[in-house]
Amino acid sequence: MSLIGKFMSVGGATMASRVLGFAREALIGAALGAGPAADAFYAAFRFPNLFRRILAEGAFNAAFVPLFAKELEAGGMEMARKFAESVLSILIPVLLLLSGLAIVFMPALVTWVIAPGFADSPEKFDLTVAMTRIMFPYLFCMSLVAMLTGILNSMRRYFLAALVPVLLNIVLVGVLIVALVGGADESATAYWLAWGVFVSGLLQLFFLIWGAWREGFSMMPKRPRMTPGVKRLLVLMGPVVLTGGATQINLLVGQIIASSQDGAIALLNYADRINQLPLGVIGIAVGVVLLPELARALEAKNTAEAAYLQNRSTEFALGVTVPAAVGLMVMPAPIINILYERGAFGPETTVLTASALAAFASGLPAYVMIKVLQASFFAREDMKSPMWFALVQVGANIALSVTLFPIYGHVAIAAATSVSAWLNVLLLAAMLWRHGVFRPAASTVRNVAFIALAAIAMGATVWMAQLQYSAYLDHEMFLVRLVSVTALILAGSIIYLALTIITGALDRRELMAALRRRKRAR
Repeated sequence: MSLIGKFMSVGGATMASRVLGFAREALIGAALGAGPAADAFYAAFRFPNLFRRILAEGAFNAAFVPLFAKELEAGGMEMARKFAESVLSILIPVLLLLSGLAIVFMPALVTWVIAPGFADSPEKFDLTVAMTRIMFPYLFCMSLVAMLTGILNSMRRYFLAALVPVLLNIVLVGVLIVALVGGADESATAYWLAWGVFVSGLLQLFFLIWGAWREGFSMMPKRPRMTPGVKRLLVLMGPVVLTGGATQINLLVGQIIASSQDGAIALLNYADRINQLPLGVIGIAVGVVLLPELARALEAKNTAEAAYLQNRSTEFALGVTVPAAVGLMVMPAPIINILYERGAFGPETTVLTASALAAFASGLPAYVMIKVLQASFFAREDMKSPMWFALVQVGANIALSVTLFPIYGHVAIAAATSVSAWLNVLLLAAMLWRHGVFRPAASTVRNVAFIALAAIAMGATVWMAQLQYSAYLDHEMFLVRLVSVTALILAGSIIYLALTIITGALDRRELMAALRRRKRAR
């Protein structure tokens, strides 16, 4: 399977989760709106999610995958199993200790870290503490899920690991339907959602254990020992904790600042959920596939293959995220109106969320390019350079958020996240260029330029169409609005694809071949 085919396989599985994620967020918007229960739930869920993305999916994945892949290549399944079991034996007690301490000291964590602004609202504060305690064991499950995901990815089994996150949304959508049909109040619904998060973690862990077993891989925890392999893993993980978690730290910082504005946390989460669709689908696909592929190419000293992987990943990432960013910046309000505006989510909330979405979307290509560029460092086991750049990103985000929040409110937080992400991209690219590790081929530079021009042309056309047909986009009938927004998105997509194919920015034959492979796989 080609690199693009692998991206599309993982992206297709992730898309299923993201689509259900929209359904989940729309139902949360209808059930909780942007009130105290919504703020409390999102603040509570953000904390274990932060640790999951920094430690489990970020640092652990970046350090574990290259080491496990080398063990698998050099010593076969048995050596890889021994390495994985030694890691598991350290991981389990550490996770249990971390979870226990977090649950005990949760009131202090909410006061000083999660949402300091909630201290003035005892009901919201107590609800956040209770829900975070319920959800924090989710981190334990997700850390083991990340390990099993890395194992399956190293064995070139990408699809199942990319698909299991859909279980979170399936469970939460089910919970919300029951709550809405049963007429549960906002606080009760929030509690049910917290328990749903916990249950989904157990389900994801079960299915990945089963998936690894089907591939002939199983593990049993042993007596914890600090083996050379575990020591190397910990050495590599240290810097990547900050590197991989920069975006999540930025979001947490934004949440802390936003907690002083009523409803701001919920508004940012609603906007970020839409932004996460292209970011999650493309970012996850690139991150999952590129790192092990690049590590294998470098291990074989195949520099030509490594350069090819980096160039093609850059083209693919920007070819999808640039038009997505332009589209979300040009027409955020109509999209939010269709997805969220019902029940407690009114027109005023739509306007506020739309401004945050446009700001988030401006950084969409940067978020994905960070994954592309960081893979070049991680595959070479250089964890420190991206760490320093991530620290600069966090510092810039904090400075911009604090400076601009009094003026622009919640929109400043989204904009600061985007600007700081672009700064990280520039630093990563400059370092790779200076050391001659990755310099985009002339064909890649040409293709990216045509991608940008095609996206601008698409954005201008969609903008003018909005002005021309605003009566249909604002129509009182939902079906008319839905058809109008869908027609605009389709028209924009056709314009973009036509221009990129005509200019050669996208390879039509490779794209069609990947689509045919996906069709046969079904």
